[in-house]
Amino acid sequence: MKVELLYFDGCPGYQALLPRLRELVGDAGGELELRSVETLDSAVAERFLGSPTVRVDGRDIDPTAATRDDFGLKCRLYPVDGRLSPSPPEAWIREALVLRS
Repeated sequence: MKVELLYFDGCPGYQALLPRLRELVGDAGGELELRSVETLDSAVAERFLGSPTVRVDGRDIDPTAATRDDFGLKCRLYPVDGRLSPSPPEAWIREALVLRS
């Protein structure tokens, strides 16, 4: 299983997520690859919804990602317990890892 963390350097959210994501991916027996998105053109080509984006075997862990087209170099926010968080809900990560392991 391949897990990707897509990010851009202008947004620090991925740094806070990285240690826990490494742990979860390691526990699931996957490989984690960090991928920097550096231009708007590459953001569109990658269907990059913002930093951080987590993909498992090429699929965004966000259940709404497939219907979105707001690609760009921006910090991504996720709904967690009625508020917005700079990291995706851990439950989404765990579910994606279990479904693809």
